[in-house]
Parts: sequence; C-alpha cells; structure tokens
Amino acid sequence: MKNSANENVALAAEDVLNIIHNKAGSVVSEAYQELWNPEVQAKIDEAIDRNRKADATFILEDVPSGTEVSVEQLDHEFRFGAHIFNFNQLGSDACNERYKDLYGSFFNSATIPFYWRTLEPDEAEPRFEGRFEDSAEFWNTVTDPKRQPHWRRPAPDPIVEFCEQKKIHLHGHTLVWGNEIWHNPLWMREKLPARFRRMVELVDGNMPIKAPLFDDLSIEQLERMMPEFTLELHKQMARRIYEIGLRYKGRLSSWDIVNESSTDFREGKMVPGAGLCKSWYGLMPGDYAFRAFKLAESIFPESLLLNINDYNMDEHYLAQVKSLLSRGCKVDAIGAQMHLFDPEVCRAIAMGESRKQCPAQVYEELNRLSEAGLPLHLSEITITSPDSSEYGQMVQAIIARNLYRLWFSLPMMSAISWWNVVDDCGAPGEPSYSGLFFRDMTPKASFHALNDLIHNEWKTKLELSALDDGSVRFRGFPGRYQVKWTDADGSERSAEFVLKSSAHA
Repeated sequence: MKNSANENVALAAEDVLNIIHNKAGSVVSEAYQELWNPEVQAKIDEAIDRNRKADATFILEDVPSGTEVSVEQLDHEFRFGAHIFNFNQLGSDACNERYKDLYGSFFNSATIPFYWRTLEPDEAEPRFEGRFEDSAEFWNTVTDPKRQPHWRRPAPDPIVEFCEQKKIHLHGHTLVWGNEIWHNPLWMREKLPARFRRMVELVDGNMPIKAPLFDDLSIEQLERMMPEFTLELHKQMARRIYEIGLRYKGRLSSWDIVNESSTDFREGKMVPGAGLCKSWYGLMPGDYAFRAFKLAESIFPESLLLNINDYNMDEHYLAQVKSLLSRGCKVDAIGAQMHLFDPEVCRAIAMGESRKQCPAQVYEELNRLSEAGLPLHLSEITITSPDSSEYGQMVQAIIARNLYRLWFSLPMMSAISWWNVVDDCGAPGEPSYSGLFFRDMTPKASFHALNDLIHNEWKTKLELSALDDGSVRFRGFPGRYQVKWTDADGSERSAEFVLKSSAHA
C-alpha cells in the first residue's frame, strides 16, 4: 500500500472493508496484529454478544405457526455520538447539510458546547439564541475561520432545537472547568482586587487567575485578602449552573458537570469547607467539584444524567469519583477521554513500536474506572491519520475499528463520542487529520469502518418464523425495532417495539 501523503484520497467503502478483513498486513505490522490477534478478537466477540445483546420476545396476535416475520433494528439504545461544535461553520451550505445529516443517521448523540468564556463573553449577556456570527451566512464568507472567536463555539439554542427535531440524545459540555484559556470568562479575572490584577502573568494575551505570589500564600490568607472575590467566584459559578439548568430543564439528557478536575483532587487542592481552591489552573471556588454537583443536583431533574469527565485514567480519578459518591453527590456516569493527537504516535502504534491503547492498557484503565459501579462514557475520542493518503487513512481506520470493538464489548460502557468529526476543524494545537471526513465532507476510510460496525455488524436484522404461540424470539442489540408480517387475510402488517438492555441505558 502506498505510504505517500497524497491529498484527499477517497476510498470506497467496499475497498476499505476488503483491506480491513483481507489485507490488513499491508497497513499494520505483525507486532500490531499480534496485540489484536484472533484470540483477542474472539474474546471481544464473545463479550459483545454477552454484554451488548438482549433476549427478545414479541407476540403477534392471530398469527399461524410458521408465519414469516421480518425483524429489523431501526436505531440503537447505545449512544454512538460526536461533538457538534462545527454547526453551520463549514463554509458552504452543501458541507453544512452533509454535516447535519450525520446527526440522527450515523450519530444518535451530540455533545453540545457550553464553554463559559464564549457563551457569555460579556457578563450577564449569554448568547444562547445566537447572533449573526453564529449563522451559516456569516461562516460561508469567512476566509480564516480558526481566527474567529466563536470557531467551534456555536450558540446552543439552535443546536438544541435541531437535535430535538432529530430525536437524538443531547449531551451538554461543560458546566464547570478551571481552564483559564478555554473556559473561564475574561471578565471574571477583572474582578480580582486591583493589586492582585497587576501581579498576574500574561499568557498569550490572556490574564489567568494565577501568579507566583499566590503560591506563597495559604488558602486562608488569600480568602482574608480577597473576601469579595471569593464570594464572587461562588456566586458566578452558582448563577451559571442555575441559569443553564432552568433554561434547558428537561431538554438535554446528560451533562458534563465538572471537566478535568482530578489533578486538583490528586494534589489535595479541593479542601472541604474552603472558600478558595488554589487549582493548578488558577483560583477556583473551594471544593468546586463537590459544590458543582450539589448545585446541579438541586436544579436539574432526577432523570438527567450528571457526568464527571477527565483525561486522567489513573487511580486518583477513581478515588475522586468514589469520594464524591461517599459525600452524597449524584454522579451518574464517568467520562473518559482518549486522545491520540500525535499522528506519529498512531503511526508507531500501527508499526508495533508503541503499545498505547493496546488491549491490555484499555482493559486495565477502563476496568479500574468500572470499580466505581457507574456507566462509562468514552466522551472524547481522537484517533489521528498519520496523513491523508490511502495508507494514513487505513491506519486510522484499523486502529479505530479495533478500539471501538473493544470499548463496545465492555459491560459498563454506555456511550462512545468521537471528537472532531471533520479534518482541520479542531482547536489550535489539535491535529489536522483526526476527522472521519475530509474538510470538504468526503468520507474517509475510518468513517466507512465505523459505519460498517455501527449500522451493519451491530444492527440486528432477521427473518424468523412465528412459533406456535404466535411469538418471535431472538437475541439482538437493544434499541427500537420494526416487525413486519403478513396476516391470515394476506394484509401486510407492521409494528414497532423497544428492546431494552438489562445494563445501563
């Protein structure tokens, strides 16, 4: 297989599947194939059948034994999602429509951006409904979209309405995050006392709420020196959670309540009862993860899933989740990120020179998180093509297919969400070739590989015969089904039913 970086080499679905099933050795090394050997694959297949399927019985009235019945799965209970951060931003109506068509057809879940800094660029003036710069008309004329402040940060109301029309799972990301570049608003930093504002460092023109002076002061000293700011941090965090919670009450199905906080937990920075947290990000409300969950629980309906989300997969993240649960927090799911941002790492994985995300590592990390007894959500997935050539695409496709199969097989897994769907649409510093589609929305090999899994291999379609009691029985993937048959009068009949799993919905 050619290993050249030719631009946008489009591969047909049948060619991709032929390479995966018959010619994988032309793409990945023997060392990689040995890590994913037939014994490992058989173990995954057995676990998928055991953990992801359920037994179904559907009763048909007044149907003679032996009547032919067609059973077809229409959609999945399991959530196969992606973020929808490039809504109306792809530069042409044609690309925008192809992008939107994926949600409700290929993806049944969408992660919607609620980053504080761009949602509320001016205090008390959130851009929920959207402005001209959120319209396709605006983005279709932009020549350098990445330089726009709202790139990958569309207004949420139009997306929520779109997803409701498509009847797909809506997942909000994120309510609380300490990140001073991507999340917390600039106007919050201006609330620091003037003497402290003059001391903070400038980073890329931004003013994070951290300074060398803060390292030498205790939490108690800082609280005494800036009581108004301490109160303001708590007030603003609570206002944001209540404002969003009331606006979208009963509309979104799940939220990332707190993002990437396990480092502060590991370092003992979130002290119960403290007014401030000397987070590694900067100053945050004291014990902010605990307080965010309690605030969210008080405003969101009981049915809504409250998630925690992080990239750390170590024992400290597990300990943080257990700690929050022991303190009475309603934590419904654990978000786990997996970003292979470096294209050379993906090439090294394919060559067997790196064991990152090999089966042993995946089992170790995710089985450890499963000890909390909560559903897992692979919340942010990045798998990068080494380049856009046929070879580069197939590396991404083979790695993605193997990982999706393993993740899907795990009993506590409830959702998997790809991050950047389209090439060259990531945040600054993220790779150009991590999408499932080229920038012009031409599908890449990885799309064909995952589409075959999600909408072929993992969708149940059967031709059965009714039993003596008029029932049809089968084992299939949970989701919504349509049953068709011909009754005794020769009339074609159909009905729908939902097959639920015994695991987590």
